[in-house]
Amino acid sequence: MQATPSPFLKRHIGISADAEKQMLETIGIASREQLIGETVPTSIRRNRPLELEGGLSEEQALEQIGLLAAQNVQALNFIGQGYYGCHTPAVIRRQILENPGWYTAYTPYQAEISQGRLQMLLNYQQMICDLTGLPVANASLLDEGTAAAEAMAMARRAQRKSSSNRFFVDSNCHPQTLAVLETRARYFGFEIETGEPGQENPECFAALLQYPGSDGKVEKLNDQIDRFKQMGALVIVAADLLSLTLLKSPGELGADIAIGTSQRFGVPMGFGGPHAAFFAFRDEFKRSAPGRIIGVSVDSRGKPALRMAMQTREQHIRREKATSNICTSQVLLAVMAAAYAVYHGPEGLKDIALQVHRRACSLAQACRAKNIEPLHSQFFDTLALPRSAFSSDLPERANEQQINLRFSEDKLLISFDESHTDSQQAQLHQLLGLEAPQACEAQLPASALRTDNWLQHEVFHRFRSETDFMRYLQSLQSRDLALDQSMIPLGSCTMKLNAAAEMTPVTWPAFANLHPFAPKDQIQGYLKLISQLEKMLAIATGYAAVSLQPNAGSQGEYAGLLAISRYHQARGEAQRDICLIPQSAHGTNPASAQMAGMQVVVVKCDEDGNVDVEDLTRQAEKHSKNLAAAMLTYPSTHGVFEQAIREICQVIHRHGGQVYVDGANLNALVGLADPGEFGSDVSHLNLHKTFCIPHGGGGPGVGPIGVAEHLAPFLPADPLDANGRDVVSSARYGSASILPISWMYIRMMGSDGLQLASEYAILSANYIAARLQQAYPVLYRGQKGRVAHECIIDIRPIKDRTGIGEEDIAKRLMDYGFHAPTMSFPVAGTLMIEPTESESLQELDRFCDAMLMIREEIGRVESGEWDAENNPLRFAPHTLADLLDKDWN
Repeated sequence: MQATPSPFLKRHIGISADAEKQMLETIGIASREQLIGETVPTSIRRNRPLELEGGLSEEQALEQIGLLAAQNVQALNFIGQGYYGCHTPAVIRRQILENPGWYTAYTPYQAEISQGRLQMLLNYQQMICDLTGLPVANASLLDEGTAAAEAMAMARRAQRKSSSNRFFVDSNCHPQTLAVLETRARYFGFEIETGEPGQENPECFAALLQYPGSDGKVEKLNDQIDRFKQMGALVIVAADLLSLTLLKSPGELGADIAIGTSQRFGVPMGFGGPHAAFFAFRDEFKRSAPGRIIGVSVDSRGKPALRMAMQTREQHIRREKATSNICTSQVLLAVMAAAYAVYHGPEGLKDIALQVHRRACSLAQACRAKNIEPLHSQFFDTLALPRSAFSSDLPERANEQQINLRFSEDKLLISFDESHTDSQQAQLHQLLGLEAPQACEAQLPASALRTDNWLQHEVFHRFRSETDFMRYLQSLQSRDLALDQSMIPLGSCTMKLNAAAEMTPVTWPAFANLHPFAPKDQIQGYLKLISQLEKMLAIATGYAAVSLQPNAGSQGEYAGLLAISRYHQARGEAQRDICLIPQSAHGTNPASAQMAGMQVVVVKCDEDGNVDVEDLTRQAEKHSKNLAAAMLTYPSTHGVFEQAIREICQVIHRHGGQVYVDGANLNALVGLADPGEFGSDVSHLNLHKTFCIPHGGGGPGVGPIGVAEHLAPFLPADPLDANGRDVVSSARYGSASILPISWMYIRMMGSDGLQLASEYAILSANYIAARLQQAYPVLYRGQKGRVAHECIIDIRPIKDRTGIGEEDIAKRLMDYGFHAPTMSFPVAGTLMIEPTESESLQELDRFCDAMLMIREEIGRVESGEWDAENNPLRFAPHTLADLLDKDWN
């Protein structure tokens, strides 16, 4: 179909026509078309345009997505089951969720320019520790189901001496959590045993208990926990965070690990995500716990400072020996949840919990007045009632009135939340044929209530007026660096424009307030948007089908490898478990492979950074009978388009394996070459990179997978209807509420715009390589001397002569107002720079000028003018206090 020019292009692409001419002259090439021809191998180039509609203006795209939003029904929800309505305070919505100073920041690897986020994440960890009663918490995980799976894996590592491979799951756990656990256990070789915790439970290495239960029951867990501990098992408690403001904490009850979601702390349901899962544990597990932990340290001047602690646990370093493949958390959502706790304080949170509990008590009182006895005498927010006490047409009548209830075979389950009003509760009572609701006191017994003090830290008591709270949030934001201030030139991370028009629909109630388990007739707008986005992503990558369930790139890798494993099993070749991975690969690749039950065999790279085809062929032949897959990154992690990619795919296929192409560098491919066409069988696509979902300070992300037709039957299943199929996230469509961002981006860019984005990304990277090459040697180039969308500059020769290394340059860049490029990956002693197509020539030159001035400063060390140790590079970055210090050298 004929594409029309996109009016949005001039907003997304930062390079003007005049700037392009100047850049081409600097590179020494006649045209952008010639540059692309010399960069992207002819053997894989697309010879036709993408079959996508032409680009829309911002107004047109918002109008179209508004029509989809209008097809969603905002019903009255009493479903619960791990997802609850809540109020996002307006100041948090505007100053955090809708603020590019928070949502466009990168993961806080550079602590000096991340102190604001780190402070709020420390608040989050403190909040989780206090509410769970456990001494250590990480800075969030992806969702409750995957947090439970991570806890199961960590418990098994901690229980190395246990002879049991059995993991016990309380049958009153949320079903979506069980589905994720069953998938993870299948590939770890664990046996899942479900049942009621009691005297006769079988021996196991760990047990998971839900608190309160999925049906609302509040158990006295002490005896159950004691029985499991007596048999030598660890105990994990999946807890409702709001309930812990009233109920005894998991730590007090004797739990070893507590997990759950912080969603109801001010984060919209969003049809399933993104939400920050919490993960707390006893101190002895801190070196094997998944995710990131924020710690309090001191800076070089002895002042308190925050940093990510114990980073040696991360998969980038440990690779296939990593404790997890998680490379992101849900920072933006954890920040929101922490801000919600700071905003309300312990008194406010307790008031909300009591309000929710009293609504459940009022319903119980009205039921008893009709001689309907609730199935559990102790509950927090969810009431379980005998289904037989109500007319058989209740589901139909509820649906007609757009009131969502939860039904099991013999139970009616009704959950209350912060968003419910008196009039809505009255509607519910009327539907059920009950008397009007009456005010009711809390009914939890004293033995179930916590008596300890929590959230005693000053930050949870200090900001009660909005003026003070607004200034607090602004003070934190001002300590960070995000895309609203300067380019973030991180190689392999693609920090591009997250346009305001793309972000706008995320907070629309029609997208933000839907329950992930709402009836199908209420979610037609979402389903159409998801179907359209899946089709657009399939077209953009050359694959036959796409699943949007994985809620991070790491989860996409895992889901893709599971699809490959299932494919081999279906063909009667379950013995295929060898995964070939180049030594240059992202650390998540080998970590994901071992999680999928595969054995990693490392393939060498040649001197130019390319996969050593001879070694790959040798390894494929050696493991031919057991070869499951090869994991490749294309363009390569070294920032070049390898010429032999088709040959590599053919070698793997010849030996019965499948080819996985990591989509981390897709920003150089869209419109130019399709992984699904040049031989790949599956890829994950980082929507938070190429398709404009913002990084959110280290999360959220979305990592859907695209697959060839033969792998389509093995895509992730609905968690509530898995029937033995694989599930990787708690919600069917993962982080659904941020999918409108990528939908908007693709619809506004159109087919031509997507290709131009790739071309200008390549142009910008080659321009930077050209400007810096005399000062810093570019380590890898393609066959014709070009780089892809990123380039690696080699700092090792400079360090050998002067002692000034890549970390010194990275720190000094902060003084010039920039985030550092990626340090020492994939090669130690280097910097990997990726400019993206969104940056203007002015900003590219500002960065290059800073790098060249730093090189001049290094020259002053080299010449002896500056002392090798006492110089601005060694002491960077410099604070205002340094500059004002009259004794500063």
